[in-house]
Amino acid sequence: MSNYRVWAPYAAEVELLTGDPSAPEHHTMTACVDGPDGWFEADKAMEIGERYAFRLRATAGHGAPQPDDSDSDSGSGDSDGAGTDSDGADCSAATDDAIGDWTIPLPDPRSRRQPDGPHGFSEVVDLAEYDWKAADWTGRILPGGLIYELHVGTYAESGDFAGVEKRLDHLVDLGVTHVELMPVQPFGGDRNWGYDGVSWHAVHEGYGGPEGLQKLVDACHARGLAVILDVVFNHFGPDGNYVGFFGPYTSGGNTGWGEVVNLIGPESDEVRAYVLDAVRLWLADYRIDGLRLDAVHALHDEGAFHILEQMQVVADTVAAQTGVPRSLIAESDQNDPKLVKPRAAGGFGLAAQWDDDVHHALHTVVSGEDHAYYSDFGTVETLAQTLREAFHHAGTMSTFRGRVHGRPLDLSVQPLSAFVTYTTTHDQTGNRASGDRPSMNLTPAQQALKAAVVACSPFTPMLFQGEEWGASTPFAFFCSHESDLLLRLTREGRIREFARAGWNPEDIADPADPQTFEDSKLKWAELADEPHATLLDAYRALFGLRRTRPALGSPWADSVETAVEGQTLLLTRRADGDVVQLAANFSGEPAEVAVDAAYLDLLHTHVDAPAAVGDGVVKLPAWGYAVLG
Repeated sequence: MSNYRVWAPYAAEVELLTGDPSAPEHHTMTACVDGPDGWFEADKAMEIGERYAFRLRATAGHGAPQPDDSDSDSGSGDSDGAGTDSDGADCSAATDDAIGDWTIPLPDPRSRRQPDGPHGFSEVVDLAEYDWKAADWTGRILPGGLIYELHVGTYAESGDFAGVEKRLDHLVDLGVTHVELMPVQPFGGDRNWGYDGVSWHAVHEGYGGPEGLQKLVDACHARGLAVILDVVFNHFGPDGNYVGFFGPYTSGGNTGWGEVVNLIGPESDEVRAYVLDAVRLWLADYRIDGLRLDAVHALHDEGAFHILEQMQVVADTVAAQTGVPRSLIAESDQNDPKLVKPRAAGGFGLAAQWDDDVHHALHTVVSGEDHAYYSDFGTVETLAQTLREAFHHAGTMSTFRGRVHGRPLDLSVQPLSAFVTYTTTHDQTGNRASGDRPSMNLTPAQQALKAAVVACSPFTPMLFQGEEWGASTPFAFFCSHESDLLLRLTREGRIREFARAGWNPEDIADPADPQTFEDSKLKWAELADEPHATLLDAYRALFGLRRTRPALGSPWADSVETAVEGQTLLLTRRADGDVVQLAANFSGEPAEVAVDAAYLDLLHTHVDAPAAVGDGVVKLPAWGYAVLG
């Protein structure tokens, strides 16, 4: 293997520590003169299984924050040869005058394994050693698929990758094609959503570490399931974040979760390489089929070659090299179709983006909630518009934001299947004061109605863990930072956030309380009980139709017609000579919907609110629906 290397432009001196963390060996590292600025290399080859860390002394003008500073700068570095290569470069002793004391031992920002968590020594691993069983996997494209979002720590009983593997058959039976894992990068403690991750090239040890993730991906592929990994490149978590000691990985300013990542400032090329190498790592070394890119609107990049477009180039390159498609999915609150517009048409060319407008429109008409960002939604007409056009705010006034928001799609170059829609997500559930799910507030008939709309929509549908059986458990925000200060600040931040949205502070789940995490775990025994079993049957039937009816499942079947009368909606989908209609009643009173007499075969209706069909009319009970074809 290559020698130990690290990018540390803030350092005048760097020392490599190897072996037993309690009594490590010390090795001098020298600055590489002929390679990119800021790189240091040790005259020692990396060894599989060896533990290692770095100590730094800062140059004048680059004093680093203390390890216990919750506002420490963030960034990235390299030492395992995965980044910019300068083999053969002339390395000599550093010449800058050092100031201050040596830092404590710091983990490698490019570490691929953190056996003791984000605060401990790193460990050298060789991801190529894994013996892939499903080596003949040919992949899945995203259009026409069904995504299932899950949190590794709460999805299965054991709270790890192995536990998820034991529950994969449930997803296959449900008709899922893509398993989406919430972030798995290392975080402080043993409970976290994952969006506070650090060490962007590593895997949380408590979930099973690098090999555990490879085994899960292998098991998914063996069952015909693609894997999507949620990744966070817009900020570094506060617990275990030492990258600011090494270099300018952030550039000031705040995203609301942490400092802005340095993608455009001085010395940002190496930070950009750190991000792109992470993309390549997940897609190539872990054989992940796609990445969900968290909050891309917080990626501050004014360059001509945007980081998102560069990520897509990496994904395309890996796909070309392996013959397996790779998909990038963006989360953005900007309603900007440029994300999924083809690169040839001036866009970034991503495979898909999340579409909250459809969720908001559907949630409000069923639940009646109209606070905060729901205030611009709430009518069946708005729901119908989002089903046709993806966005409600498309260059129109957003009263919640107090300004014009979004821009319209060009459907001639952007298929509606490029938008991911859902009845709920980790955000829409967990970012409620108590983490209450829709199933905790709605009847089974109302839940099935929402599922019917998503199943019959022209978009790529996504389910959130447990929604398919109306899980009784909440999914609240939780964390276990290894700092009392960080825990207190997190609690206070949640209270302020929900107070602005009108929530009662007494209803806010304490994110640091272990019980908040325990309460969020799924109860699999519920599947055998009512009303959970009946709702699960409805989900299987609804999303099963997407596999058998071209009008619903064809990846590019974008034909969408809507008719609204009162509180009812008639949605018509057509493709390849197939026609499917959804008649839906969004009220607590019975209603009738006129339908095309040629398509009166009742494909599905929920047993708790059964529809009746006859003489060109569908009679719908309160919150009832009928899928016709």
